[in-house]
Amino acid sequence: MTLHRRRFLRSSLAASSLVSMGGATIPGFLAQSARAARVESPNDRILVVVQLVGGNDGLNTVVPHGIDGYPRNRRRLRLPTGQLHRITDAIGLHPSMGQMAKLLEDGCLSIVQGVGYPNPDRSHFRSMEIWETARTDSRPEALETGWLGRVLDAHPPDPGADSPALHVGAGRLPLAMRSRRVEVPSLEQIDQFRLQAPGSSAERASTRSSLADVAGVDRGDDPLLGFLRRSTLAAYESSARLEEVASGQGGNSDYPNFPLARRLEQIARIIKAEFGTRIYYTRQDGYDTHANQLASHAALLNELADSLAAFRDDLARDGQADRVAVLVFSEFGRRVAENASNGTDHGAAAPVFVVGPVAQAGLIGEHPSLDDLDEGDLKHQTDFRSLYASMLDDWLGVPSAPVIGSGFEPLPLLKTS
Repeated sequence: MTLHRRRFLRSSLAASSLVSMGGATIPGFLAQSARAARVESPNDRILVVVQLVGGNDGLNTVVPHGIDGYPRNRRRLRLPTGQLHRITDAIGLHPSMGQMAKLLEDGCLSIVQGVGYPNPDRSHFRSMEIWETARTDSRPEALETGWLGRVLDAHPPDPGADSPALHVGAGRLPLAMRSRRVEVPSLEQIDQFRLQAPGSSAERASTRSSLADVAGVDRGDDPLLGFLRRSTLAAYESSARLEEVASGQGGNSDYPNFPLARRLEQIARIIKAEFGTRIYYTRQDGYDTHANQLASHAALLNELADSLAAFRDDLARDGQADRVAVLVFSEFGRRVAENASNGTDHGAAAPVFVVGPVAQAGLIGEHPSLDDLDEGDLKHQTDFRSLYASMLDDWLGVPSAPVIGSGFEPLPLLKTS
C-alpha cells in the first residue's frame, strides 16, 4: 500500500467534514456500517410503522354508528350511517376511507379496537414517549432508547450489512428508533442516502475515486486497514445501490399526490431494490383536531387510506406484499364527547390498523363501551405492547420480552407460515 493511501485512511477517521452522507460524516457512516446490526430473523419479513401524529379521533375513524352513545356524544360531528363503509351492522369506516375498505375486502386489513395503556397520559409528548419507548417509566434512562432501537441493540453487530432500520420523513429521528449501538439513517428522499463530497465536481470525483481505490486495497497485515477496507467497501456499495434506486425509474404514477404516499413510495422502492433493511418508520402529521374537525379529519383519513392502498398495490405487483406488514398507530384517541369548537380534545384508547398478510381481516376485539368511561375517555382493552409483541415475536422472529418487558402476549395478527 502506498504511503498516501495509508495517510488517507488514517486521516479520514479524524476528518469530520471530508465526506457527508445525508448530513452524517463518512467516519460516522463507516462506524455505522461496522456496527450495523442485522435483525437476526429466520425470515426476510419487513415491518413498516406509520405514526399518526397529534392523536387521531378513533371514534370518527372506526365509527360505532350503531351504538347508542355515538349519536348522543357526537351531535355535530356525527357521521351519517349511510355514508360509512360497513364493517358490521354497528361499525363502519369513515366515508373518506374507501381504499381502506377495499383493503378490508381483500383480506389484508385488521383493526384492533380499544388500544392503549393503563393510566393514560393526555400530553402529546408524554404519550408519544410511552408508545415510542414501550415504557411507562419517565426516568431519563427510560427514554434513552426506543422499542425498535432496542431491537437493533439486542443483536450482535454485522459489519458491512445494509442499515437494519430507516426513518423516512422530515424532522427528528423518532424516539422509537433511538439506539445505543446503531445509528439509524433519517432521510426525506432516497438520493440523500449517498456518499457526497464537498468542493468542485473534480474534487468530488477525486474523493470518490479514492474511496473506490481504498475499497480495492488488500488488507495485508494491518487489522485497521482491513477493517476500513471492508467498511468503506460496504459504505460505497450501499451508497451506489441507493443512487441507482434514486436515479432509476421516476415516481410511480399510481401513487396519489400526498406527502405520506410519496414517503411510502420511497420505502417501496428500497424494498423492491432488495436492500437488507427490515424496519421502516414514517409519520403523518395533523391529527390534533381541536376545532372544525370534520373537513380536516376527512382529508387526513383520505390521505392515509389512499397512501396505504397504493403502497400495498405497488408491493403486490412486485410480489413483495406478503413479506411486508404495516402497523398504523396514534399516541392517543380523542374524547368521546365533541367540544364546543366542533372538534375533539385529547383522549385515550383508539383503534390500531395492521395492513399485510393478516390472520383475520376486520375487527379484533370488542368496541370499548361508550357508557363506561374513564373521565370521559374510552377505556383501553388491549395494551399496545401486545401489538408490539406480535410484530416482534411472530412477525420479525425477535424475542419481545427483552425489548418491551414480559407479560405481553402477542395477538394472532399476521400469517407467519
